[in-house]
Amino acid sequence: MTTPTTTAPVTDAPATAAPAPAAGPAAAHPYALSHLDTVEAEALHIFREVAGEFERPVLLFSGGKDSIVMLHLALKAFAPAALPFSLLHVDTGHNFPEVLDYRDRVVARHRLRLHVARVQDFIDDGRLRERPDGTRNPLQTVPLLDAITTGRHDAVFGGGRRDEEKARAKERVFSLRDEFGAWDPRRQRPELWSLYNGRHAPGEHVRVFPLSNWTELDVWQYIQREDIELPSIYYAHEREVFARGGMWLAPGAWGGPRPGERLRRRRVRYRTVGDMSCTGAVESGAGTVAAVIEEIAASRLTERGATRADDKLSEAAMEDRKREGYF
Repeated sequence: MTTPTTTAPVTDAPATAAPAPAAGPAAAHPYALSHLDTVEAEALHIFREVAGEFERPVLLFSGGKDSIVMLHLALKAFAPAALPFSLLHVDTGHNFPEVLDYRDRVVARHRLRLHVARVQDFIDDGRLRERPDGTRNPLQTVPLLDAITTGRHDAVFGGGRRDEEKARAKERVFSLRDEFGAWDPRRQRPELWSLYNGRHAPGEHVRVFPLSNWTELDVWQYIQREDIELPSIYYAHEREVFARGGMWLAPGAWGGPRPGERLRRRRVRYRTVGDMSCTGAVESGAGTVAAVIEEIAASRLTERGATRADDKLSEAAMEDRKREGYF
């Protein structure tokens, strides 16, 4: 018995061709990194470079979004090993409770070492004096320098970005500070081909900025991609605020509101987080990361330019503080 042979039906249709490669940079460079991958790789390299070159680095961690992203990158840079350095927070005593709660939860979750330098301690023992306007942000410099000296830290990671403010745009990734913690823009070193010079004399230290080349939009897109948790005040919420200097400020023990400043309930969020006395909220309905990204993409003001009263004291307010040792 002959077994019938089955043949495929004949058709005039051409054989299915392989899909054509997509046009654009990805087609020409299939292994090219995305923008977020590129800035992430640079930051990871910086963390590892510092760990290999310095003896006692420390990472500034306030619970603000930039320091949160910086800590996320640091943990990623050394995983699965433990973080090879401790954290430092200069607490003004006027911080947002939501941010402090978040800070403590993250430290406990990852079993990190955190040193808190409190401005209040320096006021109590006479090393600092309370300002008439109630703001303590400018008072952070002395506790910061004291903590650096006491901890013998030769490298200090900060979350500053060049897009935030013109004085920060002048600073290199490795920023040398003298024995008094002061910054001199004339002593900035070239960083060609991502080669970082960490040499420093006894008593000096280096401030390191892994997020220098990031923008606010980069930070939020990275938060979205990595699914990073943030304090709730970064998203729109109902809050009592009052108007001062063109900003919405939160009431607190620092001295607000003054007579004549009326409390109002507004739906707001914070673009940056610092001392309550000088950090303004913005009216917003952005309650998710995606909504925040859309809002930032349409903004024409940097977060510090829109919400930080301490940067509006003078044209060179930030640079003057940096020369005294501030970040």
